[in-house]
Amino acid sequence: MSDLRKIIIDDQEIEVDGAMTLIQACEQVGVEVPRFCYHERLTIAGNCRMCLVEVVGGPPKPAASCAMQVRDLRPGPEGQLPVVKTNSPMVKKAREGVMEFLLINHPLDCPICDQGGECDLQDQAMAYGVDFSRFREPKRATEDLDLGPLVETHMTRCISCTRCVRFTSEVAGLTQMGQTGRGEDSEITSYLGQTLDSNLQGNIIDLCPVGALVSKPYAFTARPWELSKTDSVDVMDALGSNIRVDTKGREVMRFLPRNHDGVNEEWLADKSRFVWDGLRRQRLDRPYIREAGKLRPATWPEALSAAAAAMAGKRVTALLGDLVSTEASYALQQLISGLGGKIECRTDGAKLSEGNRSAYVGTARVEDLETAQMIQLIGTNPKIEAPVLNARIRKAWSRGAAIGLIGEPVDLTYDYVHVGTGRADLQALLKKDHKAILDQPSVVVLGQAALQGEDGAAVLAATMELCEKTSSKLLILHTAAARVGAMDLGCTTEGGIAAAVDGAEVIYNLGVDEMEIAPGAFVIYQGSHGDRGAHRADVILPGAAYTEENGVFVNTEGRPQLAQRAGFAPGEAKENWAILRALSAELGAALPFDNLAELRTHMVAAVPHLAAIDVVPKNEWQAVTSEKMAQGDFGQAISDYYLSNPIARASALMAELSANAKVRNCAPLAAE
Repeated sequence: MSDLRKIIIDDQEIEVDGAMTLIQACEQVGVEVPRFCYHERLTIAGNCRMCLVEVVGGPPKPAASCAMQVRDLRPGPEGQLPVVKTNSPMVKKAREGVMEFLLINHPLDCPICDQGGECDLQDQAMAYGVDFSRFREPKRATEDLDLGPLVETHMTRCISCTRCVRFTSEVAGLTQMGQTGRGEDSEITSYLGQTLDSNLQGNIIDLCPVGALVSKPYAFTARPWELSKTDSVDVMDALGSNIRVDTKGREVMRFLPRNHDGVNEEWLADKSRFVWDGLRRQRLDRPYIREAGKLRPATWPEALSAAAAAMAGKRVTALLGDLVSTEASYALQQLISGLGGKIECRTDGAKLSEGNRSAYVGTARVEDLETAQMIQLIGTNPKIEAPVLNARIRKAWSRGAAIGLIGEPVDLTYDYVHVGTGRADLQALLKKDHKAILDQPSVVVLGQAALQGEDGAAVLAATMELCEKTSSKLLILHTAAARVGAMDLGCTTEGGIAAAVDGAEVIYNLGVDEMEIAPGAFVIYQGSHGDRGAHRADVILPGAAYTEENGVFVNTEGRPQLAQRAGFAPGEAKENWAILRALSAELGAALPFDNLAELRTHMVAAVPHLAAIDVVPKNEWQAVTSEKMAQGDFGQAISDYYLSNPIARASALMAELSANAKVRNCAPLAAE
């Protein structure tokens, strides 16, 4: 039962929950209250005092609206409703005083500060401050911190809001940042000068309300007002974090997270945030044909003719990569099916059930992790496979949820019960009594490492049996952004990847760079980067990256999301669906669409739920049966977080981060 209270805010009467803070109540009526330290996803600190308001009949001084609840307000002497004022002379004077104090030691370096144009301190100084300062003493200066290659620090600008400290300790699960000293000598620092070891550290750049923490790769490259901003979706993992792509001309300058409570909240993993430099390097910008063992540049007519000639009358197999949109997947499927060939998207060997959405997506939403009282992880390391999803699991843990893990013992930033390491432990878990958790909301998260063995289907069947016995929802955590969409479209071959490539004379490789293709077959590679797939290719058709074409991606919970084009592909590279349409015409079997809208019409007719953007379809539970599991432990689905796809491997920054991680994880020498 909610505790509703009536209060008056700036002459507006409102009824709100008594547990709300005054700053939240003000937002309900559309009254702006300035703040620096307050953030709705972090604990309340009450450091900056910028959010002061006047409580009529309350204390004789302004009250911090972020730290006072509505239920703390007292009615008037005759039962009048509590009154809060946010624009009285007392409040105006208080805000001006606070702003004057905050600017005492702040340097006057706005023209060279990367926060310029996006600075809360600038905006609020203009709106609520004064145009003078009575401070005449020397300003304090502090040493900058070395937090690693991602976050650049200018600690003289710091106003000690502690947002970064609270984020790293509460969301990211780090204890490396804190505040030392008192009063004038207080400063934010890292423990023993350590660099940050987290896949979420870039979020403190967004959280910092001043220019104390800025992006080191982006530093001094552009101003916010020069950038074109495009809403899109991240494809570095299968979570499908909502992002904003900022471009200057044809170049991507940065990625920023967009708020989406159902997917990524307002956080973004470091690889997703900083991988943009990989979009510039090692790009395929023209077609190539291999002659006499060497690749030579070719024209589009030459390359398409060579590809068509190689495919005509041959046994063709198509392979779908991890970063392919559903539109390109559908176009390739239609092309290959017209030739009587095979197509396969499960290139990592995962034994996912065809046609059974509850078995390759599950029945849980990402949001269900927050309310779960029990979360069982099987064959997954979410800290590596989906760092933002791992932060949500940590939130559930902080609220009292119990976490279990079957797999390699790793640091997940939260405490968990290590049930075991492999298949035998999963079988033993099935035999236990689960009456204690039947009435509690629970989720089982199954990772790709558990499904990639020869007995992957048996592991899937056992996991679904565990869900039935515990009344748990199932979440299949994928590592490839394109996998669920391709499975929805039916881009599979019975028997998996081995059956698909068996006997293939021609392999059409659409962005597959994570597997080796055996010698013998003629390989046509279509992709954006000169990675492993291009090295093996006989014909190369340059395609667009995910920021260079419109596309629908289905995330790990089965939610279709729209990625919009933010720029154009370099050189002669073209959109992926357009290449396949042109190739079909060269083969004499033109696909029945001439533009993206027509393609989507056909695709939605085949799979209707792809039209429901940002809606998670409800999957009907269909249990699977299989043979007994083998023995052995579950491994890791991703060996190197920073180098897991061709765009990341083209990034110089990701290479540096990967090298740093290897050094950090090395066992110390005896002398150390």
